[in-house]
Amino acid sequence: MLAECVEYYNKALKSGQRYAKTAVSRGSFPYPLVLDDLLERQSTAGFQDLGLVSIPISLIVGTKSSGRTYALAGNFMPLLSIESEFASKWLNLCNDQLGDTGIHDPIKCYEYMGRFYVEEGNKRVSVLKALDASMISADVTRVIPSYSDDDSIRDYYDFMDFHALSGIYGIEFTSGSSYEKLQAALGFDPGHVWSEEERRSFLSGFTKFSKAFQKHAKKHGDITDADALLAFLDVYSFSDIKSLSITELEKSIMRILPDAETQKKDSQIELSTTPSSKAKSLLTKVSPLNKPSHLNIAFIYAFDPEKSVWTKEHDMGRQYLEDRMGDRITVSVIKAYDHDYLSALEEAASRDADVIFATTPAMISDCRTFAVRHEDIKVLNCSLSQPYQSVRTYYSRIYEIKYITGAIAGAMADNDLIGYVANYPIFSVPASINAFALGAKLTNPRAKIRLEWTCTPGDPIEEFKSRGVSVVSNRDARGPKNAHLALEWGVYRLSDGDVMTPYAAPHWYWGRMYRHLIESIFSRAWDEAPKAKALNYWWGLDSGVMDIKLGDSLPAGVRSLASILREGIISGNIEPFKTVIKDQYGRIRNDGLRSLTAEEILSMDYLCDNVSGCIPGLDVISPEAVEIVRQMGIHREYLPPEIKEKQL
Repeated sequence: MLAECVEYYNKALKSGQRYAKTAVSRGSFPYPLVLDDLLERQSTAGFQDLGLVSIPISLIVGTKSSGRTYALAGNFMPLLSIESEFASKWLNLCNDQLGDTGIHDPIKCYEYMGRFYVEEGNKRVSVLKALDASMISADVTRVIPSYSDDDSIRDYYDFMDFHALSGIYGIEFTSGSSYEKLQAALGFDPGHVWSEEERRSFLSGFTKFSKAFQKHAKKHGDITDADALLAFLDVYSFSDIKSLSITELEKSIMRILPDAETQKKDSQIELSTTPSSKAKSLLTKVSPLNKPSHLNIAFIYAFDPEKSVWTKEHDMGRQYLEDRMGDRITVSVIKAYDHDYLSALEEAASRDADVIFATTPAMISDCRTFAVRHEDIKVLNCSLSQPYQSVRTYYSRIYEIKYITGAIAGAMADNDLIGYVANYPIFSVPASINAFALGAKLTNPRAKIRLEWTCTPGDPIEEFKSRGVSVVSNRDARGPKNAHLALEWGVYRLSDGDVMTPYAAPHWYWGRMYRHLIESIFSRAWDEAPKAKALNYWWGLDSGVMDIKLGDSLPAGVRSLASILREGIISGNIEPFKTVIKDQYGRIRNDGLRSLTAEEILSMDYLCDNVSGCIPGLDVISPEAVEIVRQMGIHREYLPPEIKEKQL
């Protein structure tokens, strides 16, 4: 057995020498890091005795003090010759580990920022690393860094909270908030302390998952195995990890990795603000390969078009698409009035759909689950700001219309009070409110906007009546649960006896967007989308996918103003947000000298100073609104994660 140990030592020695040589050539430190040196430059808040802990050897990166550091390379492989005293002791430990005794004495180390620094047991660590052991028993003392706003410190404090519950090391996210999400994804309450059985079950599955992930990690170097696991649990269950074969698991991981990458940062969302259905690449233009000659298209409706203006608009778009594209397409409609969207999506797959349009934002979660499992089907959801490469989203820049209707409301309000009914506090809704408020200020500098929400308790219309509001901007489309809230017209005068006189409203021409998107698939312009980014189509008045309808009772002068504003927005000469903007707290959000970017407009999370009301939190909105706010809410990153069914 001694000969075998010598062989291991010589192999480890070569590894250590190679590591040190490479480090020196790159100008980096060739030896294990020294904790004492690190702490000289850092502020600490104290120490915590963690007791005897089983720790991943891969997280041991250094020593407590310099001591005999130079006997080891930074990877804890030896640097001294086989004839040295160090090598003799190393060989004895190796002999113990390969024999019946084993290395059983725990090392003593310090943990700082999730990494371990050995005080006693360097050679034990070296031997076990050389023998490819994954864990080692250690008596651990944690060094707690002083809290600060540094991202790494905040993430580490999140980890300490997670470790206090789970007792697990080696689960590392690119964002500390993901620890809370993992707890919820596994079906645990925020304060749930893991049992030993839960810990073992998780580590068993995570070890298998991590090994499968590592085969593809280099292509997605910005994400960790824990990031990938969290994305995996959005689509699959933890039990799938154990039941799937390694090959099946690797394929499943490959499917979710693009979404895992884009979910890390909203900046990974690409906004397409103008239609383009023609391919730009010369190769794509001239090559007929892979250009489809026919497409099967499925539309999924959450509501009956006869009862929902929103769905009716999409159904008119579907009819327009069929009329314009003839026998190049075959279209089917799938009803999901019971809101079992995943079953509806699977039905579309059974009908050999090439493209699926899911027409309401609430479908996005099931669209994502479905799309990952059906990579050959193109899935689009009518929503905004979704960080998934697997699902493309489409919506209109409704704030452009709101600016015009705001100007109309300002001109028509008798007492400077205008009511505004909003639906959900989701992306683009604050932009619509603010555009409306700025439009009202354009024609009436004294205009005050009273904001009410349909997703919170109370009746907005009754609230407006009690405050003497005469002009109202209502929801733009009604569903079966809120028919009393909407005429087809968005802005109207509210008179005694509940008489409503329509002034103006947005109108969608979804068919034009559907035709553009389908033509882009035929031309293969679809395939030229930016890689490693989620694609959201967000088109405005200049695309023709929406417009404004004016009521017959609108005075000629106001009608002319609306037309001027409309043409100005289409031409780009008028930008609703290129003006001085103050929020409700008096802060300047724009000095009026610059244009806001599409991303700034989409992600607005404040209200203008002439708006009375607030953006509601998750605690006050209706239960049916919670899911859509979790998916599309402007503060979704700060919401407590939804606790799923127990996984362990």
